[in-house]
Amino acid sequence: MSKLLLIVLVQLLYVPMLTLRTISMVKNLKVFTAFFGFMEALIYIFGLVIVLSGEQTVLEMVVYAIGFALGLIVGIYVEQKLAIGFISMQVTISDDNQEMIVFLREQGFGVTIFRGEGKYANRVRLDILTKRKRETELINAIYRYEPSAFIVAYEPKTFKGGYLTEIMRKRVARRLSFGINKADSESSAFEKAVDEIKYEIKVIRTHWKQ
Repeated sequence: MSKLLLIVLVQLLYVPMLTLRTISMVKNLKVFTAFFGFMEALIYIFGLVIVLSGEQTVLEMVVYAIGFALGLIVGIYVEQKLAIGFISMQVTISDDNQEMIVFLREQGFGVTIFRGEGKYANRVRLDILTKRKRETELINAIYRYEPSAFIVAYEPKTFKGGYLTEIMRKRVARRLSFGINKADSESSAFEKAVDEIKYEIKVIRTHWKQ
């Protein structure tokens, strides 16, 4: 019984690290990728190999699979709690709800308004950009004013101009403060990589303070 519990425990530690490492790689987060990769390898070496060495019973293999599945769920849950990055929402409503629009802008959300023609009536579409950690707050605010709103959310990868110009300009300033300059041909590739990692750590710290 103790070995079965150990298998589940190792999987609950190992698989979330694997999941988070993969997600961090997709998001091009070097620091998180390196950290989760280190933890994944460490757990694998000191735990997974020991637990799964030798002959395994059918029950132990089933428990291993169950632990793997639970580990994936835990990994996704932890990533959602970290909520690194931004999210863009397209909100379709029937009327031009200025009260809601003003409220959202006062709360710091970037709102762009489009008016179009639906199948049965005219519609108003709001494009809203925010940090992922404020996603629930934004959805609750929208449904408080527009319970029948239709929402589509996706995660943008590239920003240029628009509402985030000031924020991105600050990030560039922080980046330059660490000496990151792609045009600087005198800097070695290693030095640039180190500077980028320093910048990413700075952004991560700022993200959690806000």
